[in-house]
Amino acid sequence: MSKQKIKVGIWGLGRAGWSMHTNELDRYKDEFEIVAGCDVDASRPEKLAERYPGAKCYTDAEAFLNDPDVELVSVAIRSAQHIDYAIRALEHGKYVFLEKPVALSSGALEKLAAAMAKAPGKIFFRHNRRFEAAFNHVREIIDSGILGNVYEIKLCRHSFQYREDWQAIVECGGGQLNNWGPHLIDHALQFLDAPLADVWGDLKNINGLGDAEDTVKMIFRGTNGRLVDVEISGAVALAAPVYAVYGDRGSLICEDEQDIRLRYLAPESARPDVKATDVTPPLDGAFGSVPQQKWIRKTIMVEPSNQRTVNDIYHHLYLAIRENVPFPVTAQETFNVVKATEMIKLQNPAFRQKLDEFGK
Repeated sequence: MSKQKIKVGIWGLGRAGWSMHTNELDRYKDEFEIVAGCDVDASRPEKLAERYPGAKCYTDAEAFLNDPDVELVSVAIRSAQHIDYAIRALEHGKYVFLEKPVALSSGALEKLAAAMAKAPGKIFFRHNRRFEAAFNHVREIIDSGILGNVYEIKLCRHSFQYREDWQAIVECGGGQLNNWGPHLIDHALQFLDAPLADVWGDLKNINGLGDAEDTVKMIFRGTNGRLVDVEISGAVALAAPVYAVYGDRGSLICEDEQDIRLRYLAPESARPDVKATDVTPPLDGAFGSVPQQKWIRKTIMVEPSNQRTVNDIYHHLYLAIRENVPFPVTAQETFNVVKATEMIKLQNPAFRQKLDEFGK
């Protein structure tokens, strides 16, 4: 029995809409069909129609939204317009797949929540990095318990570049906090395994050629005491590992989402059953009890047992729409990412006024 394809219209045919969304949809041609594209630049939909013969070309948003063949609208326009475009699509009765960042402020979230209440079950959020293989495998290792009590996790995305497109301009919703930020903030909140107690963040523009931040440092603390330290920068020439996890029985390092290096205590190696004393240590020897421990060292390929990859998200969207399988990324989780992002922005005075002006 053939599947009932979801007919997709892509709203915004820039870098994300043209290369990311289309490539992901091409993986599931038995589940989706691209039937239309809309962009203010007429050459973009025309190029889409060349790639997908029969796809309709639109520069007029109302005509696009009134197309009865478009069942799902993938909103892939600039960040500052995400909320308004998503609401318009919902008001036209479409399913909506909304790019990150979902919103630029909690005020904008309130508008979206009101629209969602009138169209329940119609909007989904493209936090595609939730499906990243390395993220899923690292979580699996943490949950296995071999690292013991995990007290700190470091997440890094480093590069060295002089960015000059709209992602470097605050008014367009640019900046690393809105670009890589939603992915790693979502990861951080998932890794806490507890409600967020507090967050600290620092924003800097070092290499960016606009007025938006290109370097972000964030520290999240859960109510369980666990820390997640996040760095995103376009000004680091020697990149740190993308994942580092520290537990009281071992650690892991993932340099590049390809391999995971582990060092952890064997099950028979236990914490010394002694108490610290105030006795003066000897002149020779160590300053602590060093019992013989058995370490396990290994390097493994990134291969999570759930077999997820960063390109899988549209398949899960199909399952949610056609088969009523709960979508793995909930609205509340995406809203929490926006709220945490706003908390960080408001801690940085240079960006507070810009948030008020462009994030409503």
